[in-house]
Amino acid sequence: MRIFTFFIFILFSLSVGAQNNNQSPCSAPEASQFDFWIGDWNLTWSDTLHGTNHVEKIMDGCTVQENFSDPNTNYIGKSWSVYNKNYKIWQQTWVDSQGAYIDLTGGMIGDSLVLTTAEKTVPKTMSPTGKIISRMVYENITKQSFDWNCESSSDQGKTWKINWHISYQRKNS
Repeated sequence: MRIFTFFIFILFSLSVGAQNNNQSPCSAPEASQFDFWIGDWNLTWSDTLHGTNHVEKIMDGCTVQENFSDPNTNYIGKSWSVYNKNYKIWQQTWVDSQGAYIDLTGGMIGDSLVLTTAEKTVPKTMSPTGKIISRMVYENITKQSFDWNCESSSDQGKTWKINWHISYQRKNS
């Protein structure tokens, strides 16, 4: 038994050493696709409503953390996004001060970053089919601005309705 335990210890030690010598687990080029979002932002929606968003990389640069705030309604939301190199997709979790939880996956489609939920069963008052897919689309991306849309589809993604459009403008440093 001691020999087996010693053998397991040696294998574990070698694997830890090998991990330290390899490149960072978040160094894939795709893991930088959300870097445009890093920073402090002024937000505008419905032409007159305003909020802020502070987005940063945490956990050794592997996780993008969003800190959304609408001071007019005291609405706060946070998301955590990671690039899963095993599945070659982005995965994002959103939670907010109204008890919402959204689980999204996706990646770059052309010049836009698109994250989509799985199809969910919802009340017929929300969707005539009783099913809905949601997605978040980051588009028109420049260093100083981009547009974000929260969209939904009740026909399995054939058509999309914009539920919330936010214009992002980078804050001056």
